[in-house]
Amino acid sequence: MKFERMEYPRPQFRRDRWTALNGEWEFCFDDDLLGVKKGYPTGKIALDMTINVPFTYQYEASGIGDTENHECVWYRRTFRSEAEGGERALLCFNGSDYETDVWVNGQHVCRHVGAYGPFSADITDVLRRGDNVIVVRCVDPFDPTIPRGKQSWTGERFACWYIANTGIWQSVWIEYFGVDCIDKYTLTPDIDTCSFGGEITTLYGKADEMEITVSYQDKQIKKLRVTLNGKRTRYTVNLMELDFVDEVHYWWPDRPNLFYVDFKLFRAGRTVDVAHTRFGMRKISIDEQGNICLNNHKLYQRLILDQGYWAESGITPPSKESLQEDIRLSKELGFNGARKHQKFEDPYFYYYADEMGFLTWCEMPSAYNFNAEEINSITRDWQEIVSVARNFTSVICYVPLNESWGVRKILVNGAQQNFACSLYYMTKAIDGSRLVSTNDGWENVDATDFISIHDYAYDSSLFAEKYTAEKYDGLYPQGRKLMAYGNTSCGLPVLFTEFGGIAMKKEATDGNWGYGEGASDEKEFLSRYRNLMEGVYATEFQGFCYTQLTDVQQEVNGLLTPERAPKFDVKKVKDLTEGKF
Repeated sequence: MKFERMEYPRPQFRRDRWTALNGEWEFCFDDDLLGVKKGYPTGKIALDMTINVPFTYQYEASGIGDTENHECVWYRRTFRSEAEGGERALLCFNGSDYETDVWVNGQHVCRHVGAYGPFSADITDVLRRGDNVIVVRCVDPFDPTIPRGKQSWTGERFACWYIANTGIWQSVWIEYFGVDCIDKYTLTPDIDTCSFGGEITTLYGKADEMEITVSYQDKQIKKLRVTLNGKRTRYTVNLMELDFVDEVHYWWPDRPNLFYVDFKLFRAGRTVDVAHTRFGMRKISIDEQGNICLNNHKLYQRLILDQGYWAESGITPPSKESLQEDIRLSKELGFNGARKHQKFEDPYFYYYADEMGFLTWCEMPSAYNFNAEEINSITRDWQEIVSVARNFTSVICYVPLNESWGVRKILVNGAQQNFACSLYYMTKAIDGSRLVSTNDGWENVDATDFISIHDYAYDSSLFAEKYTAEKYDGLYPQGRKLMAYGNTSCGLPVLFTEFGGIAMKKEATDGNWGYGEGASDEKEFLSRYRNLMEGVYATEFQGFCYTQLTDVQQEVNGLLTPERAPKFDVKKVKDLTEGKF
Protein backbone atom coordinates (compact mmCIF):
# COMPACT_ATOMS: atom_id res chain seq x y z
CA MET A 1 0.00 0.00 0.00
CA LYS A 2 1.33 3.45 -0.92
CA PHE A 3 0.98 6.20 1.66
CA GLU A 4 1.04 9.87 0.67
CA ARG A 5 0.08 13.25 2.08
CA MET A 6 -0.19 15.63 -0.89
CA GLU A 7 -3.04 17.90 0.30
CA TYR A 8 -2.38 21.51 1.36
CA PRO A 9 -0.83 20.97 4.81
CA ARG A 10 -2.19 23.90 6.87
CA PRO A 11 -5.92 24.14 6.15
CA GLN A 12 -6.68 26.59 8.94
CA PHE A 13 -4.49 29.31 7.38
CA ARG A 14 -4.29 28.67 3.67
CA ARG A 15 -2.52 30.40 0.80
CA ASP A 16 -3.52 29.67 -2.79
CA ARG A 17 -0.07 29.25 -4.32
CA TRP A 18 2.12 26.48 -2.96
CA THR A 19 4.34 23.55 -3.87
CA ALA A 20 4.21 20.16 -2.11
CA LEU A 21 7.52 18.72 -0.93
CA ASN A 22 6.14 15.49 0.54
CA GLY A 23 6.94 12.21 -1.12
CA GLU A 24 10.25 10.52 -1.89
CA TRP A 25 13.45 11.99 -0.44
CA GLU A 26 16.94 10.58 -0.20
CA PHE A 27 17.72 9.54 3.36
CA CYS A 28 20.42 8.10 5.59
CA PHE A 29 21.32 7.37 9.20
CA ASP A 30 24.31 9.16 10.74
CA ASP A 31 25.05 7.22 13.91
CA ASP A 32 28.66 8.47 14.01
CA LEU A 33 27.62 12.14 13.49
CA LEU A 34 29.91 12.50 10.46
CA GLY A 35 27.38 14.01 8.05
CA VAL A 36 28.73 17.55 8.23
CA LYS A 37 32.30 16.36 7.77
CA LYS A 38 31.22 14.29 4.76
CA GLY A 39 29.68 17.37 3.16
CA TYR A 40 26.00 16.50 3.36
CA PRO A 41 24.94 20.16 3.93
CA THR A 42 26.34 21.14 0.50
CA GLY A 43 23.62 19.09 -1.17
CA LYS A 44 26.19 17.54 -3.51
CA ILE A 45 26.35 14.18 -1.75
CA ALA A 46 23.68 11.61 -2.60
CA LEU A 47 22.26 9.68 0.34
CA ASP A 48 22.04 5.89 0.21
CA MET A 49 18.39 5.27 1.15
CA THR A 50 14.98 6.68 0.26
CA ILE A 51 12.13 7.64 2.57
CA ASN A 52 8.52 8.66 2.07
CA VAL A 53 8.09 12.06 3.77
CA PRO A 54 6.35 12.88 6.12
CA PHE A 55 6.48 9.36 7.55
CA THR A 56 9.32 8.47 9.92
CA TYR A 57 11.81 5.67 9.39
CA GLN A 58 10.48 3.55 12.28
CA TYR A 59 7.18 2.81 10.53
CA GLU A 60 6.02 0.98 7.41
CA ALA A 61 4.54 4.04 5.71
CA SER A 62 8.04 5.53 5.34
CA GLY A 63 9.15 2.61 3.19
CA ILE A 64 11.82 1.69 5.76
CA GLY A 65 10.30 0.30 8.97
CA ASP A 66 13.51 0.12 11.05
CA THR A 67 12.71 0.29 14.78
CA GLU A 68 16.33 0.56 15.93
CA ASN A 69 17.51 3.78 17.59
CA HIS A 70 19.17 6.23 15.19
CA GLU A 71 19.48 9.64 16.82
CA CYS A 72 20.73 11.54 13.75
CA VAL A 73 19.14 11.29 10.30
CA TRP A 74 19.59 13.22 7.03
CA TYR A 75 17.21 14.01 4.16
CA ARG A 76 17.89 15.33 0.65
CA ARG A 77 15.77 16.15 -2.39
CA THR A 78 15.69 18.44 -5.41
CA PHE A 79 12.84 20.77 -6.31
CA ARG A 80 12.00 23.63 -8.66
CA SER A 81 10.69 26.91 -7.36
CA GLU A 82 7.34 28.00 -8.79
CA ALA A 83 7.70 31.62 -7.68
CA GLU A 84 6.42 34.06 -10.29
CA GLY A 85 6.97 37.76 -10.98
CA GLY A 86 8.93 38.81 -7.93
CA GLU A 87 7.19 36.46 -5.52
CA ARG A 88 9.06 35.27 -2.46
CA ALA A 89 9.22 31.61 -1.35
CA LEU A 90 8.52 30.42 2.18
CA LEU A 91 9.72 26.93 3.10
CA CYS A 92 7.37 25.45 5.73
CA PHE A 93 7.48 22.48 8.11
CA ASN A 94 4.47 21.40 10.19
CA GLY A 95 6.53 19.26 12.56
CA SER A 96 10.00 17.70 12.83
CA ASP A 97 11.43 15.80 15.80
CA TYR A 98 13.56 17.11 17.47
CA GLU A 99 16.46 19.40 16.47
CA THR A 100 16.17 20.34 12.80
CA ASP A 101 18.69 22.14 10.57
CA VAL A 102 17.84 23.03 6.98
CA TRP A 103 20.13 23.93 4.07
CA VAL A 104 19.06 25.06 0.60
CA ASN A 105 21.68 25.00 -2.15
CA GLY A 106 24.36 24.65 0.52
CA GLN A 107 23.17 27.68 2.53
CA HIS A 108 21.89 27.17 6.08
CA VAL A 109 18.40 28.72 6.13
CA CYS A 110 16.97 27.77 9.54
CA ARG A 111 17.29 25.80 12.75
CA HIS A 112 14.36 24.74 14.91
CA VAL A 113 14.32 22.92 18.25
CA GLY A 114 11.16 21.14 19.33
CA ALA A 115 9.08 18.34 17.87
CA TYR A 116 5.57 19.75 17.75
CA GLY A 117 5.54 23.36 16.56
CA PRO A 118 5.49 24.46 12.91
CA PHE A 119 8.33 26.60 11.54
CA SER A 120 9.34 28.26 8.28
CA ALA A 121 12.09 30.18 6.50
CA ASP A 122 12.13 32.63 3.58
CA ILE A 123 14.44 30.91 1.09
CA THR A 124 14.03 33.34 -1.81
CA ASP A 125 17.57 34.71 -1.73
CA VAL A 126 19.23 31.29 -1.93
CA LEU A 127 17.13 29.91 -4.79
CA ARG A 128 18.46 29.51 -8.31
CA ARG A 129 16.96 28.81 -11.71
CA GLY A 130 16.29 25.15 -12.43
CA ASP A 131 16.93 22.52 -9.80
CA ASN A 132 17.42 23.45 -6.16
CA VAL A 133 18.59 21.10 -3.42
CA ILE A 134 17.19 20.99 0.10
CA VAL A 135 19.02 19.08 2.85
CA VAL A 136 17.60 18.46 6.33
CA ARG A 137 19.34 17.06 9.39
CA CYS A 138 17.28 15.91 12.37
CA VAL A 139 18.79 14.99 15.73
CA ASP A 140 16.38 13.26 18.10
CA PRO A 141 18.13 12.34 21.36
CA PHE A 142 16.58 9.35 23.10
CA ASP A 143 16.53 11.38 26.27
CA PRO A 144 13.66 11.61 28.80
CA THR A 145 14.59 15.20 29.62
CA ILE A 146 13.14 16.51 26.36
CA PRO A 147 9.38 16.41 25.58
CA ARG A 148 8.59 12.94 24.22
CA GLY A 149 4.94 12.29 24.99
CA LYS A 150 4.33 8.57 24.46
CA GLN A 151 7.52 7.97 22.47
CA SER A 152 9.81 5.47 24.17
CA TRP A 153 13.34 6.66 24.98
CA THR A 154 14.72 3.13 25.50
CA GLY A 155 14.35 1.80 21.97
CA GLU A 156 11.76 -0.68 23.19
CA ARG A 157 8.07 -0.53 23.91
CA PHE A 158 7.28 -0.62 27.62
CA ALA A 159 4.26 0.12 29.87
CA CYS A 160 2.31 2.81 27.94
CA TRP A 161 5.23 4.09 25.86
CA TYR A 162 5.60 3.15 22.22
CA ILE A 163 8.05 2.95 19.34
CA ALA A 164 9.35 6.47 18.70
CA ASN A 165 9.07 8.73 15.65
CA THR A 166 12.29 10.47 14.60
CA GLY A 167 12.75 13.31 12.13
CA ILE A 168 10.21 14.86 9.75
CA TRP A 169 6.79 13.59 10.83
CA GLN A 170 4.49 16.21 9.32
CA SER A 171 4.23 17.87 5.93
CA VAL A 172 6.85 20.01 4.17
CA TRP A 173 5.93 22.54 1.49
CA ILE A 174 6.71 25.93 -0.11
CA GLU A 175 4.23 28.77 -0.45
CA TYR A 176 4.54 32.09 -2.25
CA PHE A 177 3.86 35.73 -1.39
CA GLY A 178 4.88 39.27 -2.40
CA VAL A 179 7.22 41.63 -0.56
CA ASP A 180 5.61 40.82 2.79
CA CYS A 181 3.28 38.23 4.32
CA ILE A 182 1.44 37.36 7.50
CA ASP A 183 3.90 35.52 9.71
CA LYS A 184 1.63 34.93 12.72
CA TYR A 185 -1.97 35.69 13.55
CA THR A 186 -4.49 35.35 16.35
CA LEU A 187 -8.27 35.30 15.99
CA THR A 188 -10.40 35.15 19.14
CA PRO A 189 -14.22 35.33 19.07
CA ASP A 190 -16.23 37.21 21.70
CA ILE A 191 -19.89 36.19 21.74
CA ASP A 192 -20.73 38.73 24.44
CA THR A 193 -19.89 41.62 22.10
CA CYS A 194 -20.52 39.79 18.81
CA SER A 195 -17.00 40.50 17.63
CA PHE A 196 -13.64 38.89 17.03
CA GLY A 197 -10.14 40.22 17.19
CA GLY A 198 -6.48 39.50 17.65
CA GLU A 199 -3.08 40.46 16.35
CA ILE A 200 -1.45 40.22 12.95
CA THR A 201 2.35 39.94 12.73
CA THR A 202 3.92 40.43 9.31
CA LEU A 203 7.23 38.90 8.32
CA TYR A 204 9.00 42.11 7.30
CA GLY A 205 6.76 45.00 8.32
CA LYS A 206 6.60 46.27 4.73
CA ALA A 207 2.84 45.91 4.25
CA ASP A 208 0.96 49.10 5.15
CA GLU A 209 -2.70 48.06 5.01
CA MET A 210 -4.84 44.98 5.63
CA GLU A 211 -8.31 44.13 4.44
CA ILE A 212 -10.45 41.68 6.43
CA THR A 213 -13.43 40.09 4.69
CA VAL A 214 -15.93 37.99 6.67
CA SER A 215 -18.47 35.59 5.19
CA TYR A 216 -21.18 33.47 6.77
CA GLN A 217 -23.23 30.85 4.93
CA ASP A 218 -21.69 31.94 1.62
CA LYS A 219 -22.70 35.56 2.13
CA GLN A 220 -20.25 38.40 2.75
CA ILE A 221 -21.26 40.15 5.97
CA LYS A 222 -18.30 42.43 6.72
CA LYS A 223 -15.33 44.06 5.05
CA LEU A 224 -12.88 46.17 7.02
CA ARG A 225 -9.70 48.00 5.96
CA VAL A 226 -7.03 48.44 8.65
CA THR A 227 -3.86 50.55 8.63
CA LEU A 228 -0.92 48.45 9.79
CA ASN A 229 1.42 49.62 12.56
CA GLY A 230 4.73 48.16 11.43
CA LYS A 231 5.17 44.42 12.00
CA ARG A 232 2.45 43.98 14.65
CA THR A 233 -1.08 45.30 14.55
CA ARG A 234 -4.01 44.57 16.83
CA TYR A 235 -7.46 44.55 15.27
CA THR A 236 -11.12 44.15 16.23
CA VAL A 237 -14.02 43.32 13.91
CA ASN A 238 -17.51 44.09 15.20
CA LEU A 239 -20.27 42.02 13.62
CA MET A 240 -23.97 42.77 13.55
CA GLU A 241 -26.05 40.16 15.36
CA LEU A 242 -27.25 37.67 12.76
CA ASP A 243 -30.21 36.61 14.91
CA PHE A 244 -31.54 38.69 17.77
CA VAL A 245 -33.58 35.85 19.30
CA ASP A 246 -31.91 32.45 19.16
CA GLU A 247 -28.26 33.28 18.35
CA VAL A 248 -28.29 30.51 15.75
CA HIS A 249 -24.88 31.56 14.44
CA TYR A 250 -23.02 30.27 17.51
CA TRP A 251 -20.72 27.23 17.20
CA TRP A 252 -22.17 24.20 18.98
CA PRO A 253 -21.25 20.49 18.72
CA ASP A 254 -24.61 19.82 17.06
CA ARG A 255 -24.49 23.03 14.97
CA PRO A 256 -20.86 23.78 14.12
CA ASN A 257 -21.45 27.10 12.37
CA LEU A 258 -18.33 28.70 10.93
CA PHE A 259 -17.42 32.18 9.77
CA TYR A 260 -14.91 32.42 6.91
CA VAL A 261 -12.26 35.15 6.95
CA ASP A 262 -9.86 36.37 4.28
CA PHE A 263 -6.84 38.46 5.29
CA LYS A 264 -5.34 40.51 2.46
CA LEU A 265 -2.15 42.57 2.85
CA PHE A 266 -1.28 45.60 0.74
CA ARG A 267 1.80 47.69 0.14
CA ALA A 268 1.24 51.01 -1.63
CA GLY A 269 -2.12 49.74 -2.86
CA ARG A 270 -0.82 46.47 -4.33
CA THR A 271 -1.82 43.08 -2.92
CA VAL A 272 1.19 41.26 -1.47
CA ASP A 273 -0.39 38.40 0.49
CA VAL A 274 -3.76 36.66 0.82
CA ALA A 275 -4.60 34.02 3.43
CA HIS A 276 -7.85 32.23 4.24
CA THR A 277 -9.08 31.04 7.63
CA ARG A 278 -12.30 30.44 9.55
CA PHE A 279 -13.63 30.35 13.11
CA GLY A 280 -16.67 29.53 15.18
CA MET A 281 -18.39 32.12 17.35
CA ARG A 282 -18.20 30.38 20.71
CA LYS A 283 -17.13 30.87 24.33
CA ILE A 284 -15.88 28.45 26.98
CA SER A 285 -16.12 29.70 30.58
CA ILE A 286 -16.98 28.92 34.21
CA ASP A 287 -20.03 30.71 35.59
CA GLU A 288 -20.61 32.14 39.09
CA GLN A 289 -22.02 28.81 40.30
CA GLY A 290 -18.90 26.92 39.18
CA ASN A 291 -20.44 25.38 36.06
CA ILE A 292 -18.31 24.87 32.97
CA CYS A 293 -20.24 26.54 30.16
CA LEU A 294 -20.22 26.63 26.40
CA ASN A 295 -21.74 29.86 25.07
CA ASN A 296 -22.96 30.64 28.61
CA HIS A 297 -24.88 27.33 28.84
CA LYS A 298 -23.87 24.39 31.05
CA LEU A 299 -21.67 21.92 29.21
CA TYR A 300 -21.31 18.23 30.01
CA GLN A 301 -18.23 16.78 28.34
CA ARG A 302 -18.23 13.18 27.11
CA LEU A 303 -14.63 12.81 25.99
CA ILE A 304 -12.62 9.94 24.59
CA LEU A 305 -8.87 9.62 25.21
CA ASP A 306 -7.29 9.67 21.76
CA GLN A 307 -3.53 9.07 21.45
CA GLY A 308 -3.37 9.53 17.68
CA TYR A 309 -1.30 6.46 16.76
CA TRP A 310 -1.58 4.32 13.64
CA ALA A 311 -0.04 0.87 13.24
CA GLU A 312 1.49 1.73 9.87
CA SER A 313 2.70 5.26 10.62
CA GLY A 314 3.00 5.94 14.37
CA ILE A 315 2.03 9.49 15.26
CA THR A 316 1.79 10.61 11.61
CA PRO A 317 -1.78 10.19 10.32
CA PRO A 318 -1.72 8.08 7.14
CA SER A 319 -4.13 10.54 5.48
CA LYS A 320 -6.21 13.57 6.34
CA GLU A 321 -9.30 11.38 5.90
CA SER A 322 -8.05 9.11 8.70
CA LEU A 323 -8.46 12.02 11.12
CA GLN A 324 -11.95 12.76 9.85
CA GLU A 325 -12.80 9.09 10.31
CA ASP A 326 -11.57 9.07 13.94
CA ILE A 327 -13.86 11.99 14.76
CA ARG A 328 -16.81 10.36 12.97
CA LEU A 329 -16.32 7.10 14.87
CA SER A 330 -15.92 8.92 18.19
CA LYS A 331 -19.22 10.72 17.65
CA GLU A 332 -20.92 7.46 16.64
CA LEU A 333 -19.76 5.98 19.96
CA GLY A 334 -21.51 8.81 21.83
CA PHE A 335 -18.58 11.11 22.59
CA ASN A 336 -18.80 14.86 21.99
CA GLY A 337 -15.06 15.48 22.19
CA ALA A 338 -11.57 14.07 22.61
CA ARG A 339 -8.67 14.61 24.90
CA LYS A 340 -5.81 14.36 22.40
CA HIS A 341 -3.36 12.67 24.73
CA GLN A 342 0.36 13.52 24.91
CA LYS A 343 0.42 14.88 21.37
CA PHE A 344 -0.21 18.05 19.37
CA GLU A 345 -2.04 16.59 16.43
CA ASP A 346 -1.84 17.17 12.68
CA PRO A 347 -3.70 20.42 11.78
CA TYR A 348 -6.39 18.51 9.92
CA PHE A 349 -7.62 16.95 13.16
CA TYR A 350 -8.55 20.33 14.60
CA TYR A 351 -9.77 21.56 11.22
CA TYR A 352 -12.24 18.68 10.96
CA ALA A 353 -13.16 18.98 14.66
CA ASP A 354 -14.12 22.61 14.00
CA GLU A 355 -16.15 21.53 10.98
CA MET A 356 -17.83 18.50 12.55
CA GLY A 357 -18.63 19.98 15.96
CA PHE A 358 -16.20 18.04 18.13
CA LEU A 359 -14.70 19.44 21.35
CA THR A 360 -10.94 18.96 21.79
CA TRP A 361 -8.37 19.25 24.55
CA CYS A 362 -4.80 20.22 23.68
CA GLU A 363 -2.07 18.55 25.75
CA MET A 364 1.67 19.09 26.08
CA PRO A 365 3.74 15.93 25.38
CA SER A 366 5.59 15.17 28.60
CA ALA A 367 9.26 15.07 29.46
CA TYR A 368 10.26 12.81 32.33
CA ASN A 369 13.26 14.22 34.18
CA PHE A 370 12.79 17.45 36.13
CA ASN A 371 15.73 19.80 35.71
CA ALA A 372 16.58 23.16 34.15
CA GLU A 373 16.69 21.70 30.64
CA GLU A 374 13.23 20.17 31.01
CA ILE A 375 11.84 23.48 32.27
CA ASN A 376 13.32 25.29 29.28
CA SER A 377 12.20 22.78 26.65
CA ILE A 378 8.63 22.40 27.94
CA THR A 379 8.22 26.15 28.32
CA ARG A 380 9.51 26.78 24.79
CA ASP A 381 7.55 23.99 23.08
CA TRP A 382 4.32 24.71 24.97
CA GLN A 383 4.40 28.36 23.91
CA GLU A 384 4.64 27.24 20.28
CA ILE A 385 1.78 24.75 20.66
CA VAL A 386 -0.60 27.16 22.42
CA SER A 387 0.17 29.91 19.90
CA VAL A 388 -1.12 27.62 17.15
CA ALA A 389 -3.91 25.84 19.04
CA ARG A 390 -5.54 29.10 20.13
CA ASN A 391 -6.83 29.60 16.58
CA PHE A 392 -8.80 26.33 16.53
CA THR A 393 -12.44 26.74 17.59
CA SER A 394 -12.75 23.15 18.83
CA VAL A 395 -9.97 23.53 21.42
CA ILE A 396 -11.59 24.33 24.77
CA CYS A 397 -8.94 23.19 27.26
CA TYR A 398 -5.14 23.05 27.64
CA VAL A 399 -3.22 20.41 29.62
CA PRO A 400 0.43 21.41 30.24
CA LEU A 401 1.19 18.47 32.59
CA ASN A 402 -0.24 14.96 32.95
CA GLU A 403 -0.17 12.73 36.04
CA SER A 404 2.91 14.51 37.44
CA TRP A 405 5.06 13.19 34.58
CA GLY A 406 8.25 15.20 34.55
CA VAL A 407 7.35 16.66 37.96
CA ARG A 408 7.29 13.42 39.91
CA LYS A 409 7.74 15.08 43.33
CA ILE A 410 5.13 17.80 42.81
CA LEU A 411 3.17 16.46 45.79
CA VAL A 412 5.72 17.98 48.18
CA ASN A 413 8.31 19.80 46.04
CA GLY A 414 7.84 23.56 45.98
CA ALA A 415 9.96 24.06 42.84
CA GLN A 416 7.86 21.58 40.87
CA GLN A 417 4.62 23.13 42.14
CA ASN A 418 5.92 26.56 41.11
CA PHE A 419 6.78 25.22 37.65
CA ALA A 420 3.26 23.84 37.24
CA CYS A 421 1.75 27.15 38.33
CA SER A 422 4.04 29.05 35.97
CA LEU A 423 2.75 26.92 33.07
CA TYR A 424 -0.83 27.77 34.06
CA TYR A 425 -0.18 31.50 34.11
CA MET A 426 1.91 31.42 30.93
CA THR A 427 -0.88 29.58 29.14
CA LYS A 428 -3.42 32.13 30.33
CA ALA A 429 -1.13 34.96 29.24
CA ILE A 430 -0.97 33.57 25.70
CA ASP A 431 -4.64 32.58 25.55
CA GLY A 432 -6.99 33.53 28.35
CA SER A 433 -10.05 32.31 26.45
CA ARG A 434 -9.72 28.58 27.27
CA LEU A 435 -9.69 26.43 30.39
CA VAL A 436 -6.47 24.95 31.79
CA SER A 437 -6.04 21.63 33.64
CA THR A 438 -2.56 22.24 34.99
CA ASN A 439 -1.55 18.75 36.19
CA ASP A 440 -4.23 16.45 34.93
CA GLY A 441 -5.09 13.39 37.01
CA TRP A 442 -3.94 13.96 40.58
CA GLU A 443 -1.70 16.15 42.74
CA ASN A 444 -3.62 19.15 41.43
CA VAL A 445 -2.28 22.61 42.29
CA ASP A 446 -4.22 25.75 43.15
CA ALA A 447 -3.45 27.31 39.75
CA THR A 448 -5.96 25.32 37.72
CA ASP A 449 -9.46 25.98 36.36
CA PHE A 450 -10.92 22.69 37.53
CA ILE A 451 -9.98 19.54 39.45
CA SER A 452 -9.13 16.50 37.32
CA ILE A 453 -9.32 12.90 38.52
CA HIS A 454 -7.87 9.69 37.08
CA ASP A 455 -9.24 6.50 38.57
CA TYR A 456 -9.10 3.10 36.86
CA ALA A 457 -11.26 1.38 39.46
CA TYR A 458 -12.82 -1.89 38.29
CA ASP A 459 -16.18 -1.18 40.00
CA SER A 460 -17.88 2.23 40.08
CA SER A 461 -20.54 1.47 42.70
CA LEU A 462 -18.81 3.66 45.29
CA PHE A 463 -18.06 6.63 42.99
CA ALA A 464 -21.02 8.73 44.17
CA GLU A 465 -20.07 8.25 47.82
CA LYS A 466 -16.31 8.60 47.26
CA TYR A 467 -16.33 11.69 45.05
CA THR A 468 -18.05 14.49 46.94
CA ALA A 469 -16.84 18.05 47.41
CA GLU A 470 -16.15 17.73 51.14
CA LYS A 471 -13.81 14.76 50.55
CA TYR A 472 -11.67 15.97 47.63
CA ASP A 473 -8.82 17.46 49.64
CA GLY A 474 -8.18 14.14 51.41
CA LEU A 475 -8.70 11.73 48.50
CA TYR A 476 -6.11 9.36 47.00
CA PRO A 477 -7.42 8.13 43.61
CA GLN A 478 -5.07 5.54 42.09
CA GLY A 479 -3.10 5.75 45.34
CA ARG A 480 -1.89 9.31 44.66
CA LYS A 481 -3.22 12.33 46.54
CA LEU A 482 -5.77 14.32 44.56
CA MET A 483 -4.41 17.67 45.75
CA ALA A 484 -0.72 18.50 46.15
CA TYR A 485 0.31 19.45 49.68
CA GLY A 486 -0.60 23.03 50.51
CA ASN A 487 -3.24 23.16 47.75
CA THR A 488 -7.03 22.82 48.05
CA SER A 489 -9.92 22.07 45.72
CA CYS A 490 -11.66 25.34 46.71
CA GLY A 491 -15.03 24.38 45.22
CA LEU A 492 -13.69 24.18 41.68
CA PRO A 493 -15.53 22.16 39.01
CA VAL A 494 -14.48 18.50 38.85
CA LEU A 495 -13.99 16.31 35.77
CA PHE A 496 -13.23 12.58 35.65
CA THR A 497 -10.52 12.77 33.01
CA GLU A 498 -9.30 9.16 32.81
CA PHE A 499 -11.05 5.90 33.69
CA GLY A 500 -12.04 2.58 32.17
CA GLY A 501 -9.40 1.10 29.92
CA ILE A 502 -11.19 -2.26 29.69
CA ALA A 503 -9.34 -4.76 27.50
CA MET A 504 -10.45 -8.15 26.24
CA LYS A 505 -8.82 -11.17 27.89
CA LYS A 506 -8.04 -12.77 24.53
CA GLU A 507 -6.07 -9.65 23.49
CA ALA A 508 -4.30 -8.96 26.82
CA THR A 509 -1.63 -11.64 26.34
CA ASP A 510 2.06 -11.78 25.37
CA GLY A 511 2.86 -8.42 26.97
CA ASN A 512 -0.31 -6.67 25.80
CA TRP A 513 -2.46 -5.15 28.53
CA GLY A 514 -5.44 -3.12 29.67
CA TYR A 515 -6.50 -1.74 33.05
CA GLY A 516 -7.74 -4.33 35.52
CA GLU A 517 -8.98 -7.77 34.58
CA GLY A 518 -9.93 -8.20 30.94
CA ALA A 519 -13.49 -8.92 29.78
CA SER A 520 -14.20 -12.42 28.49
CA ASP A 521 -16.59 -11.39 25.71
CA GLU A 522 -18.65 -8.49 24.40
CA LYS A 523 -21.48 -9.13 26.85
CA GLU A 524 -19.12 -8.83 29.82
CA PHE A 525 -17.47 -5.74 28.34
CA LEU A 526 -20.82 -3.98 27.89
CA SER A 527 -21.84 -4.93 31.43
CA ARG A 528 -18.65 -3.46 32.87
CA TYR A 529 -18.88 -0.39 30.64
CA ARG A 530 -22.44 0.18 31.87
CA ASN A 531 -21.31 -0.20 35.48
CA LEU A 532 -18.62 2.43 34.99
CA MET A 533 -20.93 4.86 33.19
CA GLU A 534 -23.68 4.49 35.80
CA GLY A 535 -21.13 5.30 38.48
CA VAL A 536 -19.81 8.35 36.64
CA TYR A 537 -23.28 9.77 35.93
CA ALA A 538 -24.19 9.35 39.61
CA THR A 539 -21.48 11.82 40.66
CA GLU A 540 -21.29 15.61 40.54
CA PHE A 541 -18.64 15.43 37.80
CA GLN A 542 -19.13 17.88 34.92
CA GLY A 543 -17.78 15.46 32.37
CA PHE A 544 -15.54 12.46 31.79
CA CYS A 545 -12.87 11.07 29.50
CA TYR A 546 -12.91 7.32 28.79
CA THR A 547 -9.69 5.43 28.01
CA GLN A 548 -9.47 4.95 25.03
CA LEU A 549 -10.45 5.23 21.34
CA THR A 550 -8.11 2.67 19.76
CA ASP A 551 -5.64 0.00 20.73
CA VAL A 552 -2.09 1.37 20.58
CA GLN A 553 0.68 -1.17 20.13
CA GLN A 554 0.87 -3.13 23.43
CA GLU A 555 -2.00 -1.17 25.06
CA VAL A 556 -5.10 -3.02 23.89
CA ASN A 557 -7.88 -1.25 25.79
CA GLY A 558 -9.42 0.61 22.84
CA LEU A 559 -13.03 0.64 21.72
CA LEU A 560 -11.57 0.22 18.23
CA THR A 561 -8.74 -1.90 16.86
CA PRO A 562 -5.59 -0.16 15.58
CA GLU A 563 -7.20 -0.39 12.12
CA ARG A 564 -10.27 1.49 13.47
CA ALA A 565 -12.66 -1.46 13.40
CA PRO A 566 -15.23 -1.33 16.25
CA LYS A 567 -14.78 -4.16 18.77
CA PHE A 568 -18.32 -3.86 20.12
CA ASP A 569 -21.82 -2.94 19.02
CA VAL A 570 -21.51 0.78 18.31
CA LYS A 571 -25.14 1.62 19.10
CA LYS A 572 -25.00 -0.11 22.49
CA VAL A 573 -21.77 1.69 23.40
CA LYS A 574 -23.26 5.01 22.27
CA ASP A 575 -26.35 4.62 24.48
CA LEU A 576 -24.21 3.84 27.54
CA THR A 577 -21.78 6.69 26.79
CA GLU A 578 -24.73 9.10 26.69
CA GLY A 579 -26.17 7.74 29.95
CA LYS A 580 -29.14 5.98 28.35
CA PHE A 581 -29.47 3.03 30.71
